[in-house]
Amino acid sequence: MFSSILHAMMLILVVASFASAADGNERRPRARELGIAPGVFPPGPLNAITDVAGLEVGHTTIVEGDEVHTGVTAILPHGGNLFQDKVAGAVFVGNAFGKLAGSTQVEELGTIETPIVLTNTLAVGTAIEAVVAHMLAQPGNEAVRSVNALVGETNDSELNDIRRMPVTRAHVLAAIRDAKEGPVAEGSVGAGTGTQCFGWKGGIGTASRKLPARYGGHTLGVLVQTNYGGVLTIAGAPVGKELGRYSFAPPREEVQGRDDGSCMIVVATDAPLDARDLRRLAARAIYGMGRTGASYANSSGDFAIAFSTSPEARSQHGAMQPRTRTLVPPDALSPLFQAALEATEEAIDNSLLQATTVRRGGQTAEAIPIDRLRAILKKYGTTP
Repeated sequence: MFSSILHAMMLILVVASFASAADGNERRPRARELGIAPGVFPPGPLNAITDVAGLEVGHTTIVEGDEVHTGVTAILPHGGNLFQDKVAGAVFVGNAFGKLAGSTQVEELGTIETPIVLTNTLAVGTAIEAVVAHMLAQPGNEAVRSVNALVGETNDSELNDIRRMPVTRAHVLAAIRDAKEGPVAEGSVGAGTGTQCFGWKGGIGTASRKLPARYGGHTLGVLVQTNYGGVLTIAGAPVGKELGRYSFAPPREEVQGRDDGSCMIVVATDAPLDARDLRRLAARAIYGMGRTGASYANSSGDFAIAFSTSPEARSQHGAMQPRTRTLVPPDALSPLFQAALEATEEAIDNSLLQATTVRRGGQTAEAIPIDRLRAILKKYGTTP
């Protein structure tokens, strides 16, 4: 047991050097550095899901030689005991070819009671065990006998020896333990280490929006794990077609883009919303994928999880007495819907732009070429 934990810790320690060296130490820009700024609302200070106050994100990136490129990403809605202080939450399914463990209880009760964990397809069971163990160990949970772990995935098996099942409990617990507020690492990290998107290297991406005071002043953030295909569009420009890499391309194109795969989207807001309206918010995130050219293919698992960090929308475990609360009324939701569309699109762009090239044997997932992208955006007049 000790040796396996020590091995996991050693892997975590070498990850930072791998991530910086994976693409020749190239500094990768975020979308706004290229003039890509979807929508009309401004981002928060970090332009990340962690602009929602109190929310924490952690990654464990696992790289073993040439064969293993995978990991874990954990999102903690708040830093307290999530089982005792549950957040309002909901799930929206775009296409259900995937595994989102714990989603049925979220749909039934409208609450989320654990960290949200993203990983690879065959690590879902391991992640559930780790999340349950983490929650049972929290002070105040000594009598808890049922925990609904919320775990999502995408399949990274082209760049990762997924059958080796390299993700361990220690990796999952490390992502949860190391979760923090502040800037969020993007690209080929955590659950995005081995993912691909539109025929290029995908990964983790994030973005946020801050609503003006006249629309409530709320903050909304999005984090994505991109591993899907289609015909890439960035800032309205047909980037996939211009680069000759897109789904269903004719044989003469340089590389066929993938049309399958999956995308996990996590939407957080400090706006006080109930589960019904959070499901509607999650739907907008799935729609936001469409702005990037998603195919929503037969074998794509496209899921969005949305939650509110507002104390007004929380549920105390075991509470029996009615209480009053203040929620955003349905007629005031449209600005939040717009924010979800914008932040999802930008988070996906960031996942591509921040990703670094990853190789496994003869398989290479290239980082999208920034210079060629700049030229395309300029050609279509979508950026300065």
